Amino acid sequence: MRYIFEPEKLHQIAAGAVGMNKDEVVAYLERELAKAYPGHIHPHQDWVFSLFCSCTGMLKILHASLTEYVILFGTPLGTKGFSGRYKIEIWDAMISGEMWTAMIDRPFHKEIYRPGDLAYLPKGKVKAWGVSEDGWMLEYGRGLIPTALPVGVGDSVFSAMDPVTLLKTLWIYGKVTVKEMLKGKL
Repeated sequence: MRYIFEPEKLHQIAAGAVGMNKDEVVAYLERELAKAYPGHIHPHQDWVFSLFCSCTGMLKILHASLTEYVILFGTPLGTKGFSGRYKIEIWDAMISGEMWTAMIDRPFHKEIYRPGDLAYLPKGKVKAWGVSEDGWMLEYGRGLIPTALPVGVGDSVFSAMDPVTLLKTLWIYGKVTVKEMLKGKL
């Protein structure tokens, strides 16, 4: 698969937002990502709730395709739960707050990621994770993205039973993905 986004470049851009006012973060990320990846960032998308694996946050889709996504994710309240097991790789560049993770092979060890740090979840791996109050991150996923959708929207279907959040998420993801496909981007 051909990928256009680079985790380290996204990390550098996200690090530039550390310490900014939250309203400035969105405009900064949309502007800087659009400069770095012309034609592949879709600014001004609506925020949607993200309900997955007992976690609740909010996300803004900045890029979506069949093979990659870039979102701004976080919560002013804090949340924690299960990462989910994916057939994709995921990087999280922390902008504010903290993210905590624990892996099953190290049950007594907690990793702490702070603003400016980059966390990585390899394909097929899982972790317990949480994000503090006012925890925000730029998240990048790479692989066959539709395989992650059942986990990404599962709580909207089975626990919250919220068709509005489900349909809004799928609408924005689908709309942006089709725009990318029309440009030849899978």
